[in-house]
Amino acid sequence: MRRVKGILFVDYVRMIRGQRTTDRTDWVDPRDAPYLTGRVDPNDWYPMETFERLGNTILERVARGDMFAVRMWGRLSVDQLAEAQPMLVAPGEPLETLRRFRVLRETYFDFDAIDVIMLHDGQAQIVIHYYMGNPAEEAASQQTMGFFERLLELAGAGVVEAELRERSWDGDPRTLLVLSWTMTEDA
Repeated sequence: MRRVKGILFVDYVRMIRGQRTTDRTDWVDPRDAPYLTGRVDPNDWYPMETFERLGNTILERVARGDMFAVRMWGRLSVDQLAEAQPMLVAPGEPLETLRRFRVLRETYFDFDAIDVIMLHDGQAQIVIHYYMGNPAEEAASQQTMGFFERLLELAGAGVVEAELRERSWDGDPRTLLVLSWTMTEDA
C-alpha cells in the first residue's frame, strides 16, 4: 500500500472542509469520510488511495477542473511546507534546495512519486509518477509543477520556466517536468 505523509494529506482535508456551503457527504466516498471529521496528524502516514479520491473531489468540486488553479495551489503549498521544514530552502541556492528536496521527498511519500533525475546550474528534470488514474495524475503533476516553480523562487531563482514535456495521462511512458531558471540580482 502506497502512503502519503499527513503534512501533505492535511491540505486536501482542509480544502474539502473549507467548503462549508455544501453538504460534503454527497461529494466524498464513504471510506474517506472519517478523514474529514477526525484529526489529521502531519507526522502520520495516510493511504494514497484516499489521497487520490480526495484530490479528484477537489479537482471536480473546488477547482472545477481548472488545472491553472491546481498549479497555483501547488505554488501556495510551498510556503507552508518550507515553514514546517526550515532546512528545505537554501537561500540563494536553487540547486542545493532541489538536492534537499530530493532527500526530504521520501519523508512525504513512501514510494518514488517524484524523482529528480537531472540537476545542473539553471536546469532540472523531474520524473513524476504518483500511480494514480489519469485525472488525478494530471492534477497532481500540475500541482507539483507549481510547487517546484515556487520552491525555486524561494531559493532565489528569478525567471522560472516549467514545462511538462512528457505526460503519462496522454500516453507517454512517464511524466517529465523540465525546469529552467535564472538567478535574481540579489541572490
